[in-house]
Amino acid sequence: MTKTRLDLSAWNRKEHFEFFNCFDEPFFGIVSKVDFSKGYQTVKEHSYSYFLFYLHKAVKAANSIEPFRYRIEDGEVYAYDKIHTSATIAREDHTFGFSFIEYHPDFKVFAQNGQKEIEAVKNSIGLRHNDDAKRLDSLHISSIPWYNFSSISHARHFTYRDSVPKISFGKYTRENNKISLPVSVHVNHALMDGYHVGLFLEEFQRLLNE
Repeated sequence: MTKTRLDLSAWNRKEHFEFFNCFDEPFFGIVSKVDFSKGYQTVKEHSYSYFLFYLHKAVKAANSIEPFRYRIEDGEVYAYDKIHTSATIAREDHTFGFSFIEYHPDFKVFAQNGQKEIEAVKNSIGLRHNDDAKRLDSLHISSIPWYNFSSISHARHFTYRDSVPKISFGKYTRENNKISLPVSVHVNHALMDGYHVGLFLEEFQRLLNE
């Protein structure tokens, strides 16, 4: 877990950071759709897990966009060298638990680790809100595979100065011979702008198409 403190005085977003960091709710969210047609075909051909496949592409894309690795700690901004995933995993009793899956650029390694963590969550009870799930060098991920969505909001604890990006995926649907996957991205405006979310979505789409 390696991180570097940003020199705020030299940051071109210094005033933006100071402005939005004072907000009761500094998060903003964007919902979009990505073309999952090629990704869907890859998953079917190799019998991959749909969830782990697009989860890996999302965290890989986020790692390539530096502001997605920024975190606010004690009023300072730190850039982590690498971020991972803390995803909610559903159980058969319709509860969920938090997970922690370490990022690895190789999908097969990531998927093996992810499957072990999924099984651990399914064989447990409660939230599993442990130290790993609370790590700042992660993304908060949720999957809502039961329905499509065009907007989404999150439960937020405003007295806790959160800066971890939150990404949600909905049910993929077929539209005019194309498979669309809804994706929601909520991020702290003190750390990034809509431009950076656009970069993430663009890279996420590129990785899905590989």
